[in-house]
Amino acid sequence: MTKISKSIFKAYDIRGIYPKEINEKVAFLVGRAFGNFLKICSKKRKIKIAIGRDNRISSLNLAKKLKESLLTHDQIEIFDLGLCTTPMMYFSVSHFNLDGGIEITASHNPPEYNGFKMVKENSFPIGEKSGLRKIKSFVFKEKEKKFAKKGKIKRKNIIKDYLDFNLKDFNFKKFSPLKVVIDTANAVPGILIEKLSKLLPLKIYHLFPKLDGNFPNHNPDPLIKENLKFLREKVKKEKADLGVAFDGDGDRIVFVDEKGEIISGDLILALISKVILSKNPNQKILYDIRSSNIVRETILENKGIPIVSRIGHSFIKEKMRKENAIFGGELSGHYYSRDHYFCEAPFFVFFKILEILSETKKSLSHLIKPFKKYFHSGEINFRVKNKKEIMEKLKEKYKRGKLTQIDGIRIDFKDWWFLLRPSNTEPVLRLVIEAKKENILKEKEKEIKNLIFSINVA
Repeated sequence: MTKISKSIFKAYDIRGIYPKEINEKVAFLVGRAFGNFLKICSKKRKIKIAIGRDNRISSLNLAKKLKESLLTHDQIEIFDLGLCTTPMMYFSVSHFNLDGGIEITASHNPPEYNGFKMVKENSFPIGEKSGLRKIKSFVFKEKEKKFAKKGKIKRKNIIKDYLDFNLKDFNFKKFSPLKVVIDTANAVPGILIEKLSKLLPLKIYHLFPKLDGNFPNHNPDPLIKENLKFLREKVKKEKADLGVAFDGDGDRIVFVDEKGEIISGDLILALISKVILSKNPNQKILYDIRSSNIVRETILENKGIPIVSRIGHSFIKEKMRKENAIFGGELSGHYYSRDHYFCEAPFFVFFKILEILSETKKSLSHLIKPFKKYFHSGEINFRVKNKKEIMEKLKEKYKRGKLTQIDGIRIDFKDWWFLLRPSNTEPVLRLVIEAKKENILKEKEKEIKNLIFSINVA
């Protein structure tokens, strides 16, 4: 059996530190396993697979080994996308009717990490319960030996196709000449911005455009406030209309208003839901269980059907397909569209915000203000040794509230609610609290923190 750490197989992807956990040997075995899996899954002799990569230092070598491995399968054709974002890979699989795809990326993780995000036909995500366990078993059964090259490879640049697809529903020539700051953190989403600046009537200030897999300016994780420091400062300095930041593989987008204030992902979801439903009433919109109550209220007020979901892209995509939802989003800045094959659509969301600003002639802070009805803690993490015990004791302590258990425990009261859920991969509990008043939020946050600490040390 090959000496590979089982810990690299996560709930939604394969990920670890290069070269200790993720390396060329792992890439080769993953390629062999993925080819086997798709042939069984699709029941086809001839398989077409998209391969894309981010710009991490290790991604090129991993891509070479992955492609070399896939080409050892008979009747496999690789569509080599080269440098691309994860949504670009998803787009390619669905748009060109391919049988599957792999993006070599570790998303927002620090530069020493890398990994593989995989999808089946129609860009259906491969997670722990939808094929990753099978791929894992193939990896550990595969023999390391030389194979003859049998498949073929086709290089495909899809930047124009991808941007054209995203712009198809917008009259972008009517966009106002807004000032926009875009931070791509030296990561792969930067490849799209130069082309975009030639298409749209915007004044774009592009922060950290040079691709550098060491991410020298800041890690490409826009959910960490410190990583948005440069973006916020530039927005204020240039008196820009808004700022946006992408994560390392471009499947998340975070917004900053003209004052440099960070806008929570669920509030952007509420704003876009209102606009979508004004032209598409009675449609379903998904939101994750962490999201503010304003999201559900906004969907209902605008004649939509709100659907709550577990957190995580694979769960949301599956539920969106099942419910045929028109749109969906998460607190984390992932947004999904039915018209984008039920996949992440960060540029659709970006263009939609530009369209709203252009049509209303109002500032982003003004448009978001009505949705700031509640006080929300954001996600608070606790490193603990007894996740189950803590959750059970808090469930008992707050048993008078309304309990929801689709993802951890969410308990709702008249003036506040909280969600406590376990991490899939770490000894961590994640807490979110929302209240109608700031003093209630502070009181309950202190109360629950003290409870978690006391149970954890007991």
